[in-house]
Amino acid sequence: MIESSLSRREFMRRGAGAALVLPFIVGGCEKRMTPAAAAKSDVPPRVLTGGEAADLALLGELLVPGSRAAGLVQYIDHQLGAPADENMLMIKYLGLPAPYTDFYRGGLASIAGAARRKHDAAFTALSTGQRKSLVDDFVACRITGWQGAPASLFYFVVRSDAIDVVYGTEQGFALLGVPYMAHIAPPSNWGA
Repeated sequence: MIESSLSRREFMRRGAGAALVLPFIVGGCEKRMTPAAAAKSDVPPRVLTGGEAADLALLGELLVPGSRAAGLVQYIDHQLGAPADENMLMIKYLGLPAPYTDFYRGGLASIAGAARRKHDAAFTALSTGQRKSLVDDFVACRITGWQGAPASLFYFVVRSDAIDVVYGTEQGFALLGVPYMAHIAPPSNWGA
């Protein structure tokens, strides 16, 4: 409860320094931490498979460097397990119906399938150059046998989620050298 003597300005100032934390399961217990802290602690996915998470981490890193350390996999996995009305993934704002797990699984399966067809190897086993070439094909919609949502939509959504995780925070703005000038500072700093 907020103290009645606490001014709105002071409340907002204090809130801007806090970190938005999400509940993650660590060692069978719920622990609240940022996606970046969850990534650093190697919190395993609860919705995505280990292979899907590994592919997503590499894909995200190619699309937005720094997204793996910022906790892209942990963020998306957590959001996929959250109730639809609490979901913060980009796909929610595009008017597509929840649940969104099949959307991510379909795109990740298509990328994994393309890696197998083109290089006879898992996406995670490819060299950086091979992954980049495959992602270039994916971005240009040149992957044959793509299943699920259109490749361009999957690219847009995953890239937007990665940008949110890396740059959608006060620290992210600082990385870009852009002054953080929110009209009202958010009540949390979830990238910390």
